[in-house]
Amino acid sequence: MTQSANRPDPSDETEDFPDPAGDTEDFLVAQVEKLLGENAALRSLIEGLQTRIAELERRLGLDSSNSSKPPSSDGPKRAARTSSLREPSGKQSGGQKGHPGETLKQVATPDAVIDHYPDRCRGCGAALTPAMAKCHSARQVFDLPEPRPPVVTEHRAHVCCCAQCGKRTQASFPAGVGAPVQYGPRICATVVYLLHGHFLPEDRLAELMRDLFGVGVVPATIARMSRCCANRLQGFVDAVRQEVCRAKVKHLDETGFRLGSKNRWLHVASTALLTFYRVCERGSLLAGVVGIVVHDHWKPYYTMKDVLHALCNAHHLRELKALIEFDHEDWARKMQILLRRACHVINLARERGLPPKPRLIALIERRYDAIVVEGLVFHQRLPAMRRAERRPGGKLRRVGHNLLLRFNHRRCDVLRFLHDPNVPFTNNQAEADARMMKLRQKISGGFRAPASADDFAIIRSVLSTARKQGWNILRTLTQGAEELTLALRTV
Repeated sequence: MTQSANRPDPSDETEDFPDPAGDTEDFLVAQVEKLLGENAALRSLIEGLQTRIAELERRLGLDSSNSSKPPSSDGPKRAARTSSLREPSGKQSGGQKGHPGETLKQVATPDAVIDHYPDRCRGCGAALTPAMAKCHSARQVFDLPEPRPPVVTEHRAHVCCCAQCGKRTQASFPAGVGAPVQYGPRICATVVYLLHGHFLPEDRLAELMRDLFGVGVVPATIARMSRCCANRLQGFVDAVRQEVCRAKVKHLDETGFRLGSKNRWLHVASTALLTFYRVCERGSLLAGVVGIVVHDHWKPYYTMKDVLHALCNAHHLRELKALIEFDHEDWARKMQILLRRACHVINLARERGLPPKPRLIALIERRYDAIVVEGLVFHQRLPAMRRAERRPGGKLRRVGHNLLLRFNHRRCDVLRFLHDPNVPFTNNQAEADARMMKLRQKISGGFRAPASADDFAIIRSVLSTARKQGWNILRTLTQGAEELTLALRTV
């Protein structure tokens, strides 16, 4: 190979470098404009990626303490809480002074007494007899009785022959005794209570009944017991539904679950004394509702007619916490402090049995309006959101801006607890009632058949209402719908 063959060909560089005799100024201007365009495109891409990263980091940081996500979605790797939505009270943890407390106490008439006597004197070693006893000290042990096999009661319908006409007449069996062999109401109530009250899977429930009571039920029998109990108590649940609809203030919430391969929704309507569950489509709302409904700003609730609305401020505090932690919006910090103080003012007024002072309420409302205006001005000064930042199906607004618009447009619903002593600060009542479905899902998953989901809704309505009414659970499950309806308290 010759030396000339290793030299670069000058013609290969003509595309990158102009001919010295050419117009270099135009070439350089074009190159600068090209680079400036590429730089602007790269800056735009970087800004979009930074915005996307910030949004993804925000989503990863959301949990049950700063959003409406349920605690069950936090996962086992969730970091321990270092802060709480509650303000410090200055009190020590545990029971407070004056708290009655609950501890095991001795009873005056024990079921069994076992006497223990010393056999030798500790002084001289002489023999001692029970007749020498002068006094005693007592210690009581509370325990469960030995599990007993089920009590079998045989019903005999005798046939009598008339002495006058000779006709044979057989006695009727009692109501509820319709088979040669069947389980009694207490066994059925126990099975239903463990199934829907403590969410035991059917196989484990059958094992428990066999181990503790010697009752050999199978999953099919358990399902039949549940179905029969739900049918018998349907009338009582209908009465509960009517009372909830007529209540002055009721709490509404909803949660999803799997029914076969489809999504269904459990809607909850409850008060301090009543609970009504129903299985339906997500957009299906409870009909015939009047008064005030407390909810979490799910928009379909605002299509309900003839009702007033009150929004859950626990949700607002969590959303404000997220804005403080991730978006560093100062107005959110001020609103969080204001809502907490407003809640404290109302709680103190209720403890004293006096209405809050009108001047104080007016001051809270003026401060509320000022913070909303401050937040709206803050968001108006922010640069416009790019199309890449737009959420699917949403408008070009930031999370904090949307919350501010809710505070502005739904001002009366947010602050209704200030003016009506019957309206609570939160929607915790409905959320606690709806949590039972999530607990059931964590243990046993969804439902295979619509009838099973309906049974769950009916029996959970009965169990929750009975608990609030202070009724005995097993006795409630053995009674009829009419008897329970007559005993129902609404206030």
